[in-house]
Amino acid sequence: MSKLDKIRDFDPNAIGDANNNIYGLPFDCEDASIVIIPVPWEVTVSYSGGTADGPEAVFEASYQVDLYDPLLPDAWKLGLAMDDVNLELKVKGQKLRKKAEHYIDLYSQGKLPQKNAGMRKVLAELNQACGEMNQWVKAESLKYLNKGKIVALLGGDHSTPLGLMQALSEKHASFGVLHIDAHADLREAYEGFEFSHASIMYNAIKMPQLSHLVQVGIRDYCEAEVKLINADKRITTFFDREIKHQQYEGKSWAAICDEIISKLPEKVYLSLDIDGLDPKLCPNTGTPVPGGLEYDEVVYLVEKLVKAKKKIIGFDINEVAPGDDEWDANVAARLLYRLVNLCAMSN
Repeated sequence: MSKLDKIRDFDPNAIGDANNNIYGLPFDCEDASIVIIPVPWEVTVSYSGGTADGPEAVFEASYQVDLYDPLLPDAWKLGLAMDDVNLELKVKGQKLRKKAEHYIDLYSQGKLPQKNAGMRKVLAELNQACGEMNQWVKAESLKYLNKGKIVALLGGDHSTPLGLMQALSEKHASFGVLHIDAHADLREAYEGFEFSHASIMYNAIKMPQLSHLVQVGIRDYCEAEVKLINADKRITTFFDREIKHQQYEGKSWAAICDEIISKLPEKVYLSLDIDGLDPKLCPNTGTPVPGGLEYDEVVYLVEKLVKAKKKIIGFDINEVAPGDDEWDANVAARLLYRLVNLCAMSN
């Protein structure tokens, strides 16, 4: 059946069809204009786990999302599909996670791999495996980018989108990153892990194509990260504390958004850690932090980004952990749908 036939026969007002792809949409990765790559990986998570189950939980929650978007009423016709979850990758990650937990436990006791042969062996194995995961993500991303599709990534922990950003760096000579997060993620090889979730932006700024990193909502960070932010002119950080203080003193979110957007170039990659939101919206995420953005503040920021004629070349959502209910996945599924549509609008 052709894409046009699928559009003609699909009822966007009906209950989500569990036989179809994400959001009950009738498209597959071949005829979709936007493809979501799920990455069920959380090997180096240093606090609470569960994010490896995020992609499947968001997929299941998506069937409860109504498809009407007031900014783009026929958005569903663009064609959206999520690729199959790589179960082999997930199982591999689960096995490695157990080794990582033991390593982190020893690390927290003050033992270091420099003085412990067993820790060095495990660290080398984990760094190699995480590097291989990034290469897999890059290859999968290029597979779809080479077909002219927009690619989004659904993690997993926040180490997972590096491969997508690397793939985009082969397609774009220059772009900026809009990073929404509770954490700066600028640690160098956190706990010895080269590809830690706490090091994603440290690794990203190594790419010469990344012209500017703009961070929003940051409220949990270390001294070394502050020094890097102050030393690297490519990094602009809108700390959550400063945002809140400006709002308390009368500055509107619209004006703050304008300032954020002014720091970004024409092409933008959006990286969103769900813990950038107020933790009431994501209580089960791995490292929740008080404060943060409201759901509508994030959507409003991205809407203004699109209205400012910025082009979103790709994006990710990470650190969604289902917990005992569907709340986190419910929020993430709705946020994902809005970001997909806004990304499409910008293109």
